[in-house]
Amino acid sequence: MTTTDSASAGLVGKLSTLDRFLPVWIGAAMAVGLVAGRLVPGLGTALNTVSVDGISLPIAVGLLVMMYPVLAKVRYDELGSVTRDRRLLWSSLLLNWVIGPALMFALAWLLLPDLPEYRTGLIIVGLARCIAMVIIWNDLACGDREAAAVLVAVNSVFQVIAFGLLGWFYLALLPGWLGLETTDLAVSGWEIAKSVLIFLGVPLVAGFLTRRLGERAKGREWYETRFLPKIGPIALYGLLFTIVILFALQGEQIAARPLDVARIALPLLVYFAVMWAGSYALGKGLGLTYERTTTLAFTAAGNNFELAIAVAIATFGATSGQALAGVVGPLIEVPVLVGLVYVSLALRRRFTVEANR
Repeated sequence: MTTTDSASAGLVGKLSTLDRFLPVWIGAAMAVGLVAGRLVPGLGTALNTVSVDGISLPIAVGLLVMMYPVLAKVRYDELGSVTRDRRLLWSSLLLNWVIGPALMFALAWLLLPDLPEYRTGLIIVGLARCIAMVIIWNDLACGDREAAAVLVAVNSVFQVIAFGLLGWFYLALLPGWLGLETTDLAVSGWEIAKSVLIFLGVPLVAGFLTRRLGERAKGREWYETRFLPKIGPIALYGLLFTIVILFALQGEQIAARPLDVARIALPLLVYFAVMWAGSYALGKGLGLTYERTTTLAFTAAGNNFELAIAVAIATFGATSGQALAGVVGPLIEVPVLVGLVYVSLALRRRFTVEANR
């Protein structure tokens, strides 16, 4: 066994039971949610009774709980090195705001030409860049936490500015130029800003204050070796809780319209695979480290389903095809990106070998 193999085996051995069997827990969470959604009458209605910015309150709570521990791990005093890496920043903006939306537009029209509601929903998903779950995927894949925090923040600012404009471009202007069916999208910058403030701003401020106060009271060594290990598992508990709620909310629709879900899933699968692999290739070609290449790939491949679902419901209604497409987004994204976490960890060995040559 080589030194690299031994190190990889040691890393796996140190993982907690929760981390090591994550795909099993996620599969179980999906199954529990689907069964609950089918067997408990009125569960979906009850979960949606109270909402935050168009998102079910239980989902909002799960997302905030999920993101807080990871953002508490970020070393905020080291963010400067990330902001100075122009290759990383410009690559992320290119992937998120030029290539990603264009790819989803093309896939939606190529694979769903006869289903305008689902097509529009997918295009909205493509415009909503990730600000929540990407933090978890990046951390599980041992990406650069500081880089993830910076890229998520930068893309969130662009999301407030660009979402409405790109929605108009891809749903009305470009289809009109191409002689295709057009759609109006009424969404205000303030609605998008609220989503960013709730789902990124709250856990980001909480994480920053936790580290600042914790280090000031006990020092960095205590904070990172004693405190962080205690709160770390909370992120995965939040993830599993969110997945259960998501599948419970849509269990009935998924069971009632399996063929529609399959049609929506196909372009999503292609999208996630192409965005992740292309971003990985770009990062490696630019000479980025494994950690930053991984962060670039996950921040480009993930999507802000909270925003996409909220916009679809507000514009087209909760029972619309657009809303269903928005919901199917995370149902496909979760298992696919979990799989890509393990692909990343396998690629990590190659990066290590090449770096040691």
